[in-house]
Amino acid sequence: MEVQKVMTYLDYSESTLREMDAYWTAKEIQQQPESWAKTYAMLKDNQAQIDSFLKPVLAKPGVRIILTGAGTSAFVGASIAPAMMKSLGARVEAIPTTDLVSNPHEYFQKDVPTLLVSFARSGNSPESVAAFECAEKLLSDCSQLAITCNEQGALYQRCAGDNKLALLMPEETNDKSFAMTSSFSCMLLSASYLFCPRDDFYKQLTLTMQATASLIETYNMMLKSVAIKKYQRVVYLGSGVSKGLAQESALKLLELTDGQAASSFDTPLGFRHGPKAIVNKDTLVVIFVSNDPYTRQYDLELLAELQRDSEVGQILSITAQDDPVLKQGESVMLSGMQQADDVFLLFPFIACAQVYALQHSLALGNTPDNPSSSGTINRVVQGVNIHAL
Repeated sequence: MEVQKVMTYLDYSESTLREMDAYWTAKEIQQQPESWAKTYAMLKDNQAQIDSFLKPVLAKPGVRIILTGAGTSAFVGASIAPAMMKSLGARVEAIPTTDLVSNPHEYFQKDVPTLLVSFARSGNSPESVAAFECAEKLLSDCSQLAITCNEQGALYQRCAGDNKLALLMPEETNDKSFAMTSSFSCMLLSASYLFCPRDDFYKQLTLTMQATASLIETYNMMLKSVAIKKYQRVVYLGSGVSKGLAQESALKLLELTDGQAASSFDTPLGFRHGPKAIVNKDTLVVIFVSNDPYTRQYDLELLAELQRDSEVGQILSITAQDDPVLKQGESVMLSGMQQADDVFLLFPFIACAQVYALQHSLALGNTPDNPSSSGTINRVVQGVNIHAL
């Protein structure tokens, strides 16, 4: 008689996760390395179509690239924009749909050739469709690229025809949980592949997948032990590409704890200029430590400063390289990524933040799959009226 294997995610059985209303969140966090492999394969399979659309657009003199989305989808653009500017040598701006829709005449420049890159899990939020339509109306030379997880979404359906391309993420990334996890990371991976190309991309991605799977297996219980302390304030700090990721990490904790844990984000340098006032004994500070030798100096100096101040409740550093200053607090060491570009560090970084957010939510007795106790926060935003332009 065949014994059926009991599925576990983040060391919880499926039955336990369903009882806690956390099954989809846990599963969608843990599935990410596998989903990244599927996303890469999809991109390779569509390479000819991608090149046919993208190369002429990027070759336009003075082309402006706007990365947009709402909430977590906006933070895809905020994370990858600095790396895109470096890679493309072009004008790249991350502007949320929530800004574009309310103030379109301030952001769109009619006669500047523009590529609008829209990130969306469902593609059905009112702002996603409205930003698409505003760009069509206000720009004389507009190209549209949608990176989305829902084939039935309004954004995906609209992004067909001349000067448009829609890329669909693997089916399982249309997260069933309230919070975006694998949808975020797969859209981020796609943007990295499209706009920050490199000859060893797949090699680096393979190391990233291995490091992330190892992180989830090795550090889940350590992150749970930190979460059990139920810090009332959590601050995420990151430099460069990791600043946008810190913003997404802060939102993930806020969402999954239903606002019971107050979260914020900044850069290590920016944190000193006022925001550091949030630190007290009930504060956890999480630092995403850069691999760039120059940038890393600033990250480690802030870490050492926090240790000297002795005001913070706990420090958690996420890093691919060891350093004596890291030994003074909890550290998540990413295996095999000592030489990785910071773009690839984004993926284990966010997986770590997602695991912590889920564990903190459970420690508070909340329900991660449906975290809003009042029901006033929804998976797809509701109640937004789009006014005629």
